[in-house]
Amino acid sequence: QVRLEESGGGFVQPGGSLKLSCAASGSLDDFEAMYWYRQAPGKQREHVAGLTRRGTIAYSDSAEGRFTISRDNGKNMIYLQMNNLRPEDTAVYFCHVHSGPGNYWGPGTQVTVSS
Repeated sequence: QVRLEESGGGFVQPGGSLKLSCAASGSLDDFEAMYWYRQAPGKQREHVAGLTRRGTIAYSDSAEGRFTISRDNGKNMIYLQMNNLRPEDTAVYFCHVHSGPGNYWGPGTQVTVSS
């Protein structure tokens, strides 16, 4: 069983930055892939960024060039640096990992971008 806990969300003005963190209960080396997803009110959950164990990274079109996913294996942490935030980035952001046959989600952290 893998437990994930996100933090770092909050309220920010357009153009601002936030760094989300995801603390994992297990070693990141055990995860095939790590992701950030988000879900805005009334919308489906969508992929934002992904990072495989081998280091392959992929971003959604809206995140490309503004967001950066990274990890710290020593701390079992996954990060999402978000720059130049827009009102449409407002959502609950979730950390998600694949580990063996399991898929695990954190409870999410709210990000609100508004002037």
